[in-house]
Amino acid sequence: MAGVDMRLEAFAYRELHWHTAGEWSYVMNGSVRVAVVNQDGQSFVDDLVAGDVWFFPPGVPHSLQALDQGVEFLLIFDNGSFSEDSTALVSEMFLRTPKQVMAKNMRTDISAFDRTPSNQLYIFPGTDPGTIEQQRTLGPAGGVPDNESYTYHFRQQTRTVEPGAMREVHWHPTSDEWNFFVTGQARLSIFSAPESGQTFDFYAGDVGYVPSTQSHYIENTGNETVVFLEVLQAPKFTDISVNQWLALTPSQVVEETMNLPADVVENLPVRYPPSPSTPWSLS
Repeated sequence: MAGVDMRLEAFAYRELHWHTAGEWSYVMNGSVRVAVVNQDGQSFVDDLVAGDVWFFPPGVPHSLQALDQGVEFLLIFDNGSFSEDSTALVSEMFLRTPKQVMAKNMRTDISAFDRTPSNQLYIFPGTDPGTIEQQRTLGPAGGVPDNESYTYHFRQQTRTVEPGAMREVHWHPTSDEWNFFVTGQARLSIFSAPESGQTFDFYAGDVGYVPSTQSHYIENTGNETVVFLEVLQAPKFTDISVNQWLALTPSQVVEETMNLPADVVENLPVRYPPSPSTPWSLS
């Protein structure tokens, strides 16, 4: 996976484009309008604010426009070697296609292209977009169904760890883990088989990466709440809790393997996370 922190001033555009990789994004500040058209000819327009998420599959063209507050968002791509240089921009496509071909394709006179950009736009200023209803354009296929939406209004559904607490020891069986630390100070330790371990300290703005199947934890080592993103490259979020694994293994096996007292093994939580109300604030 690869990550980018991007900011747009009020009403600025990230121009129409598409990627070779899937794009996942978390809105950190401000608000933004996204516009998408998929391979079925369905269109989609939505506004997102801080805490919201979008996901665009590879090859699906889209645009982004900051609203009146401007916007900052974190982009995460599902290919670690991905580079913005491989993004396909509509302005570049027009530049690399003969104007007479584009005129024929769009059934218009070649003079219509006299003022098209002479270079890529990438990010450029725009004007107030108005309401979604004013902008929405539907073709014969209609809009994207609600159950196939490209946006998710989670409103700050990040991981949080309170001072003195930890995200318990676990690993992910099917995916690497990509972290972005939004606030606070944290420590992350990794065990890599057969006998390696590493410990890292993180602060707001730092990025962490844990390979699949490597056990790890995240501990709050500061005086404020740690807020971080925990991103997997998988259709379903899964992890293995060490506590739950040992709690559900026959106690005799655990006691005779690790020489742990019987009362410690008996008190291991079988529920994971153990408290539904504070799932990631584990002391």
